[in-house]
Amino acid sequence: MFDIRRATRQDAEAAYAIRRAAIVHKCSPDYGDELAQAWADVPHTEGYTALVAEQFHLVWVDGCVVATGMIDLASGELGALFVLPEYMCRGIAQAMVAHLEQIALNAGLDEIHLDATLNAAAFYRRCGYAGDEQALYQSPFGLQLACVPMRKRLVR
Repeated sequence: MFDIRRATRQDAEAAYAIRRAAIVHKCSPDYGDELAQAWADVPHTEGYTALVAEQFHLVWVDGCVVATGMIDLASGELGALFVLPEYMCRGIAQAMVAHLEQIALNAGLDEIHLDATLNAAAFYRRCGYAGDEQALYQSPFGLQLACVPMRKRLVR
């Protein structure tokens, strides 16, 4: 069993480590080893720590953080959904999406959106998100990543 909790500043290192491990493990087939590694190696900044504290939620299993997710209630964007490779395919990501969607509903949002990585688009479709067209995400660190912008209407 697992527990989902709000993140704090102290959780930023664990969240960053989960992000790195998930990118290296899952994204190379769609983005290539070099780009996936460059994305994983984006530096951990104070801005990332602040974002974790403001918008992240974490999945805990037996006292360890194993997954991250965030919801920006101002923009309606869901993101940063990463799961440690050894915990993938256990329903943790789906539980996190449902948790974040409920937070959005409770905040009065009618719709949320995200930019799915190429490897995650099918997962988000299974969660009820729509979107098929590829776009280009420009990271603040100069990386360009293909993505699939997706949306989901929330049902009250």
